[in-house]
This record gives sequence, structure tokens and C-alpha cells, in this order.
Amino acid sequence: MDTIVEGRCEELRDLSMVNLIVSIVIVIGMLISYLPQHARIIKRRTSEGISPYFVLLGTTSGTSAFANILLLPKSRQDVACCKELETFHCIAGLLGIAQLGVQWICFTFIFVLFLVFFRYGPDDDTEIQELEDNQPRWQTALLVASLTLLHGLAVIVITGVLSAVAKDYLPTWANVLGIMATLLAAVQYIPQIWTTYHLKHAGSLSIPMMCIQTPGGYVITASLFARLGWGGWSSWGMFLMTATMQGVLLCLAIYYEIQAHSAATPKPPSPDNAPLLPDGHHSDYGTNRP
Repeated sequence: MDTIVEGRCEELRDLSMVNLIVSIVIVIGMLISYLPQHARIIKRRTSEGISPYFVLLGTTSGTSAFANILLLPKSRQDVACCKELETFHCIAGLLGIAQLGVQWICFTFIFVLFLVFFRYGPDDDTEIQELEDNQPRWQTALLVASLTLLHGLAVIVITGVLSAVAKDYLPTWANVLGIMATLLAAVQYIPQIWTTYHLKHAGSLSIPMMCIQTPGGYVITASLFARLGWGGWSSWGMFLMTATMQGVLLCLAIYYEIQAHSAATPKPPSPDNAPLLPDGHHSDYGTNRP
């Protein structure tokens, strides 16, 4: 084991309990935060209101980010140190990788649910027509699925080839993946913001999920920055960008929910709108006039 890896192993042995607790809370919180979104799609049995391009960009961004952190020199050193460390210190050292792994798995499940519940199934013919006017075509869903799978396959193949014949280029490839993840995350929420603005309601998009994830994204950014430093910008930069864009979408969704609630609240009748008596005067019914 070379000197650099040995030094990294010593850092992992000198474990910070604060960073460990924060990392564990982040992993658990990330799992919990996605449950409302999964449950909402399953409960409504439709992916209405969720942009297919949001799903495409989010899944490919998550794939790139997960591959990025796996290939970063510090992450590879952490994995190598597991041969020398006790199980507890090994697991603690890999929590940074686990954070992005959990995020990737959870968003990929949204991708699966989007495809499974892509078709709408209301009984009313008028409602079917309204939904068909707003929903993306099945060709779009097929395109999203194909591009997502091709992207994942390309990442696996390129990483495998470089690992076998050109390991010196792995850090460069990791940075390319990090830049790709950040750029995809930067535009990920644009189609979803447009879709929500166009529909004027959240649809199957979960507001509780965004309420948890928006502040959580900044916490993850700080955690990864503390673990990786400025050299890990390609990893924590994605979370910083995503949290900011998600905050914009959250404000938009809450605004439309408040509007819908206000419109659905019955208003008391105004005296000016009271029914007329035969003599042409307004009825005193519902007023306090004697």
C-alpha cells in the first residue's frame, strides 16, 4: 500500500463522530425523503404532472454522479483502505459513496414508476380527453427509457475499458462525469418547472418530498464538501445546483396548491347577490338587517 493510501487510511481511523452521525442521518433522511414521491405515484396510479424529461435528466444525472464519486481518487483510496481497517471504520469511510448510491437508486425507482404508471386510467371520457391533451405521448416515454439505458451502458463500458487499459485517465473521466452530472442537474428542473407551470398544479409530484430534500440538499453539499474538500467540487456541486432548482419548483407547487385551496373554499353569499323580492328589493335573508 503506497504512502498516499496509507495516509488516507490513518484519516479514516481518526474518525470524526460528528461527520459520522451527519452522514448516517443524511443516508436515512434521503431514503425517507423519496418515500412520499414513490407513494404518491403508486397511490394515484398515474405519473401525470411529472415531466418525462425531468425523469430522464434526473436519472442520467444520478448515474453520472454515482459513477463520479466511485472513481474519485479519495473514494478509491477509501475502498482500498477497507482491507486494512476494521469493519466499523470501513463502513464509516464509505458513507459518502453510500449517499450518492442511495440517491441514484431512489430516483431510478421514480423512473421505473413513471414508466409503469405512464398510462392514465380515469373512467370518465371527458377526463380521458383532458389528460390526453396534457400527457406526453408513449413515444416520449420510450425515448426516455432508451436514452437512460444507453447512458448507463455507456458509463459502464467506458469505465470498464479505462479501468482495464488506461487507469491514468480515470480521474479525468471522473471529472467528466462530475461535470456531466452537474450540467444535467442544472437543467433537470427546467422541464419540470415548465410542466408544473403549464398544468397549474403539482399532479403526482410530491410536495412533502421537496420540503425534505430542498434543505437536505444543502446539508448533503456541506457534508460532501467536508469529506472531499474543494477537490470534490464535481460531486457536491451537483447537490448545490439541484437543491437551488428544487427550491424554485417547490415554491411554484406550493403557490398552486394554495391557489387551488382558496378556490375550493366556499365563500359566504354577498348581500348584493341576494335573491330579489317581487317588489324588486333584495331579500334580507342571511343579513343582520331588521
